Amino acid sequence: MKESVYVPAILAATTLFSGLAGTPALAQTAVSPYELSVFASAPKGLSAPDSIAVLGDHVFVGYGDGNAPDGSDGKSTQIVEYSMDGTVEYSYTVKGHSDGLKVNPSTHHLWALQNEDANANLVIINPKTHQKILYTFGPTLHGGGYDDLVFRGCKVYISASNPANNPNTGPAIVSATLDGNYVDVRPVLAGEASAIDIPSDAAVKLNLQDPDSMTLDPQGNIVLDSQGDQELIIVSDPGSSHQRVLHLPLSYQTSSGSVPVEVDDTAFVTSTEGFILFADKWLNKVFLLKKKAFAPGAAYTAADGGGFVGTIDLTSGVIAPIVTGLKGPGGLVFVDTTKREAEGHEDGGDSCRDR
Repeated sequence: MKESVYVPAILAATTLFSGLAGTPALAQTAVSPYELSVFASAPKGLSAPDSIAVLGDHVFVGYGDGNAPDGSDGKSTQIVEYSMDGTVEYSYTVKGHSDGLKVNPSTHHLWALQNEDANANLVIINPKTHQKILYTFGPTLHGGGYDDLVFRGCKVYISASNPANNPNTGPAIVSATLDGNYVDVRPVLAGEASAIDIPSDAAVKLNLQDPDSMTLDPQGNIVLDSQGDQELIIVSDPGSSHQRVLHLPLSYQTSSGSVPVEVDDTAFVTSTEGFILFADKWLNKVFLLKKKAFAPGAAYTAADGGGFVGTIDLTSGVIAPIVTGLKGPGGLVFVDTTKREAEGHEDGGDSCRDR
């Protein structure tokens, strides 16, 4: 059920109009030369699209539906599989509040994390057979749940969200391995780790109170969004004796000066050719952002604290808005069209199995 409208650039912007019944329309505006369209609207009965994962010509979107983020309401949510034209292909039901979604690049299976505040579970989905396997976690060392994950080589890393203590003496990132239907985790990054602040070059001690989304930068470093702390944490050589931690505070410029801002998903451009997909939880839409040529290595982020999507200067942490007029931007991915056709639902081989 595609809703896609490409509007030619008029003067300096492309504008879409959307609003809730009985409220003024909210304009979503992209600065030129970017073009903005609606990739898909939430299917009937679903709401709050968030995390997005892409496999070949298929897009997976997790819908939160306003369910309890600790799973305490006993409800289930949906992960909807779309074709690249925004048509719904399949829907997967998972128990709990859908949050982190990533594709294992070796097996091409979808890893889905539920319940980021507490009582987390992991569901691994085979998109070819639609088979789902449920995995459980033991008691957490930090007292909360698990939010997002990344694959780095044959290792899996998960963000340890909603810590119980302030200062956070538990882990903010853990490594994960599968043992039967159980997820075994081990600390990788402490919530109060030492780091180097990128803008000032000074040593700082972290207190990560909101570890959230994760991605990899072009060098293979883990980039963790500590959302409520309004900062990115960059970890090189995770889990090794050479592990190095960098701290990047986030802000954007207003007429009154620089303002700190929280962000959700961040994605790095891997090719000059492609497009960005991002979700807005409150507008119940997934948007598509394109231009003729992207700059490889550029970082884009969904600034939910400011209602915009923009690019991050990784030396200063300043975010330049590109799409404004948003209400709850969240999940965001860059889709590299030079690689998309080479991916599919076939098994990716034996190099790194789900484990």
